[in-house]
Amino acid sequence: MFQYDFIQHAFIAGTLIALMCGVMGVFIIARSLSFIAHTISHIGFAGAAFAAFAGIDPLIGLLAFTLLGAAGVGQMGVRMFRRDASVSVILSLSLGLGIFFLSIGNIQGNYSRTLLFGSVVGIDMADIWQIVAITFFVLLVLAAGYRWLKFDSFDQVGAQAAGLPIRMISIGFLLLMAVATSVTVQIVGALLVFALMTVPAAAARLYTQSIAGMIVLSSLIAVLSVWFGLVAGYYTSAPVSFFIVAFDAACYFLGTVYHRLSDRRQIAA
Repeated sequence: MFQYDFIQHAFIAGTLIALMCGVMGVFIIARSLSFIAHTISHIGFAGAAFAAFAGIDPLIGLLAFTLLGAAGVGQMGVRMFRRDASVSVILSLSLGLGIFFLSIGNIQGNYSRTLLFGSVVGIDMADIWQIVAITFFVLLVLAAGYRWLKFDSFDQVGAQAAGLPIRMISIGFLLLMAVATSVTVQIVGALLVFALMTVPAAAARLYTQSIAGMIVLSSLIAVLSVWFGLVAGYYTSAPVSFFIVAFDAACYFLGTVYHRLSDRRQIAA
């Protein structure tokens, strides 16, 4: 399978994005932002649809819409945004805008499916360089702000008492989520992007309590899920995104079993 250029491109792009999502996911789960990741992915769908309508690079539309959406959430405040009404309104509006731009642009159904479910095998070298640049940027920012972000994510009361700029950290992380979401849509699509950004991290938390361990294990699960999805998709011709999500879900359910067994052993001891 590696004799084909599109497979090589898919593995390179998928591995980079999985590493980024694995690291981001640990803090998304710790900060209880899964619902926002889901919302931003839908906003990204509208952005990509607008880009197709306007005839510009899809990544530009994705970045523009998701960054504006993340900034809006940050200004509203995460607690206020968690209300069901806010979530449902923004999700509905984003989907509606996406469908509107696709319809007035006379865009083919294949492109719509690509936006919703991803198309990792359609990535070329130009896309890879974009992914390399964005992944490096996201990981660099995470590394630079790691201590503050870890403190605020896992001990919010302590971080506030220590005088950390809580609001700035929150908005900055939301913007970073928007950037990561924009590039991840190309792999698993707008409907499943939040799965790659949250499920590996949720599974990793069941196996270890160490923050560093969560980051390593979450990244490993994400990378293996992408590799498994690409191989299984190649040999079965089924959607790659399905196998990616199935692998992540299997790791999570196995983790719940492992966690329960560990608790029973501790009680017995």
